[in-house]
Amino acid sequence: MLTTMRKQWGRLVRPRVALVAAGVGAAVVGATVLGSGAWAQGDDSGSVGGTRLQRDADAVVGTGASGLVVRARDAGGRDREARAGVRDLDLGGRVPFDAYYRIGSDTKTFVAVAALQLVAEGELALDDTVEKWLPGVVTGHGNDGSRITIRNLLQHTSGLPNYTDILFSDPKELTPENYRAKRFTARTPEQQVALAMTRAPGWLPDAEDPGSETRWAYSNTNYVLIGMIIERATGHPWEQEIHERIIEPLGLRHTLTLGTSAYVPQPTATAYLQFPGRDDLTDTTLQVDGGADGGIVSTTTDMNTFLRALMDGTLLPPKQLEHMRTTVPAPDFAGGEKARYGLGIAWRPVDGCDTGVWYHGGTSFGTVSEAAVTPDGEVSAAAAVFTTRFGDQERSAEQEKATYGMIERAVCGGRG
Repeated sequence: MLTTMRKQWGRLVRPRVALVAAGVGAAVVGATVLGSGAWAQGDDSGSVGGTRLQRDADAVVGTGASGLVVRARDAGGRDREARAGVRDLDLGGRVPFDAYYRIGSDTKTFVAVAALQLVAEGELALDDTVEKWLPGVVTGHGNDGSRITIRNLLQHTSGLPNYTDILFSDPKELTPENYRAKRFTARTPEQQVALAMTRAPGWLPDAEDPGSETRWAYSNTNYVLIGMIIERATGHPWEQEIHERIIEPLGLRHTLTLGTSAYVPQPTATAYLQFPGRDDLTDTTLQVDGGADGGIVSTTTDMNTFLRALMDGTLLPPKQLEHMRTTVPAPDFAGGEKARYGLGIAWRPVDGCDTGVWYHGGTSFGTVSEAAVTPDGEVSAAAAVFTTRFGDQERSAEQEKATYGMIERAVCGGRG
């Protein structure tokens, strides 16, 4: 259940103002004392803390995160990295450059790639209905799987209820005590979808009404269903398809799915969450979160490799990549009112960056995954930010703005 608990509020929910990190004074002090990291090879300044990326990393920690690590890869293939804050608020230490972290809803981009590869192979079609592959699963309270296509699921134009909204409609669920009691509890995809079916849909797509195909609302239920369809079409769990189609071919040796394990591999940093109505931080590093809507763990190195391979055409044929980058307005998605959502990936304009950036992002209990890439795949950046807080929209927005700024400057300034 913890799995879905974090999906409600994190970027697994990923509406525009993500409830991302704030923190306490200790986190900021940690940034001041221990926060300066050095660039890797290609350091422009030759001094610790003297680069723009490092200053931006320090600024994100200044908004309340306990720690972060960020890696940027420029058009010349140079990797640059910075870190700030502390690995653990009690024990100190620096955040490892090679830290594993939960990428949250960045998982959806991986899953969309696998689905689109199956489309390219003729195993699936974007116009296939959910009912064709999962008969009788999407029904009840006005939900109708015969009206919803794979494209609708991938693009969040299905109108389906978000099962995590239902799980945490009761504020009493969002307590440290409830987290600790349920952090090792897993829900099956079937249970998650069944929960969503207890509510009426926001709308039903209608092929004869083009407007219904562009209405957009983020729902984790969509990607739970995509994972189930991948398994039905291939006979393999979605995790196996991700491994064989993406992880292994790209050599992503530090990207993995955890299934029902609650543990992130070492090295990592401690994740903290400030629950609503509380002033203290709770260590939320342990949680079961193994679904197709947000169950991947990775590193900044692997995330850069994945995004670049996606945009340069390594992972998808031109037709499927074009489908992926065909967008609809998604004004409630993280990234601003001009954000547009494709099939498992989004685009937003960036001042001073003519092409904008492609991105997704994800949030878990205590960790934010943020990344972006240019349309040609030549420049990218990825970051893991530790510590999130619910209930303080002002500070959450401040950290989100600082994190986006760090990623955007790293990407849009990386062509020199």
